[in-house]
Amino acid sequence: MNQAKNGAVLATEADNSEFLVFSLGEEEYAIDILKVQEIRGYENVTRIANAPDFIKGVTNLRGVIVPIVDLRIKFHLENVEYGGQTVVIVVNVADRVVGIVVDGVSDVMTLTPDQIKPAPEFGVTLSSDFLSGLGSLEDRMLVIVDIDKLLTSEEMALVEGASQQ
Repeated sequence: MNQAKNGAVLATEADNSEFLVFSLGEEEYAIDILKVQEIRGYENVTRIANAPDFIKGVTNLRGVIVPIVDLRIKFHLENVEYGGQTVVIVVNVADRVVGIVVDGVSDVMTLTPDQIKPAPEFGVTLSSDFLSGLGSLEDRMLVIVDIDKLLTSEEMALVEGASQQ
């Protein structure tokens, strides 16, 4: 009987997803941990002419030119300030390395499928197209961002063009 129980537990654990939790303003967001390559402190970047405001520029990461996107500007947050907690999450999306600037990273969380609810159609600072759901864990609510959809959108094609100039 224990084997059946253990088998069921393993199957359930396989359905769980790990997320990197980060903050933007007062909200907590999460992205799939498998997309994260590394987390770095924010450093000055090389600005690209005629790039949208949310594209801070590019940086050289071990020989790879990486566009840096400030999610705080992209999500229209006010009072975007760079401080000691500001970090860049380097993600790998569609065979492209992109850095995203966030206010801070708090932890890695494992969520079960029943802790993830469908994204609402309104009430968040972000288009629901880029949301894969809301994660609830005890007293915390996480906005789960589909980083693939966010970073492969039409405006992100501008990043590709900007970083090649």
